[in-house]
Amino acid sequence: MISRRNIRVKVMQLLYMIEAADSPMAFKKPVDELQKQLDKSRELFVYLLYFITEVARYAETSAINRASRNLPSEDDLNVNIKIAGNEFLWQILESPSFKKALETDMPQKLIDKDLVKKIYVELTQTDKYREYITLQSREKSKEKEIIKLIFIQLMLPNESFITHLEEIYNNWDDDADMMDQLMLNYIQKPASYNLHEMISPEKWDFAKLLLTTTIEKKEYCAELIKPKLKNWDAERIAVLDMILMRMGVCELMYFETIPTKVTINEYIDLAKDYSTPQSGQFVNGILDSIHKEMLEGGKIQKIDFKNKNKA
Repeated sequence: MISRRNIRVKVMQLLYMIEAADSPMAFKKPVDELQKQLDKSRELFVYLLYFITEVARYAETSAINRASRNLPSEDDLNVNIKIAGNEFLWQILESPSFKKALETDMPQKLIDKDLVKKIYVELTQTDKYREYITLQSREKSKEKEIIKLIFIQLMLPNESFITHLEEIYNNWDDDADMMDQLMLNYIQKPASYNLHEMISPEKWDFAKLLLTTTIEKKEYCAELIKPKLKNWDAERIAVLDMILMRMGVCELMYFETIPTKVTINEYIDLAKDYSTPQSGQFVNGILDSIHKEMLEGGKIQKIDFKNKNKA
């Protein structure tokens, strides 16, 4: 499932798009746009998952093709297709959520079969694969390990595959890190994923509120941030840094169940990962100063999340 960090990134990206837009009317329904962006992320994830399954299942296609040659060799007639029966693979394929995603998103219409074949061939040449097909047992950890290898070591580093993704999904660059995290989480706990509801109602409420509050409180946040800039020219500060600080201030003030330490640390990390090398320290200093000032003024009231229902 999409995490709060993932949500913060998507909100940050949308706010940046809004700031960069030529017309203020370009995003007159920001919540609807956020939903579209999250839908595109879900569709991308489904495609990545489908591609993995196609690479693993290509073992059967390869075996059939090789056996059909005019003069098949002994190796052609004895292709090992163990991975096509991978128990974790079939857990994915038989999942009602995955089957439904295939019907609605139809990733099969976008698949590059030549690329599937190429990555499968690369898979068969790895030491891990050779080790895998010699094992008589089907250990759960080994079944997952070989599927993970397809994604991490063969798909992601493959320039042709990334070019292919960029051609069909214009959100790949923005979502690459999130996809990496989501896929690793999925491989660990596939049963916890509903591919048609990758964001829970609670987290969707968080996403909507974070987006709308940061937009509505833009001027108020600027009034809190600008006095803390000291020798910095507010107009020359990186746009992304200002967006992250606005989001951080809104979380500190209006999200009563999120601890202030969590908020500040999250936006420091986002600044480090998505803005300039100095941004983490800069955002940290500004948010920490604003936090202390608001705390002293009694403007921050937090509720322990565990005791929320009792409050």
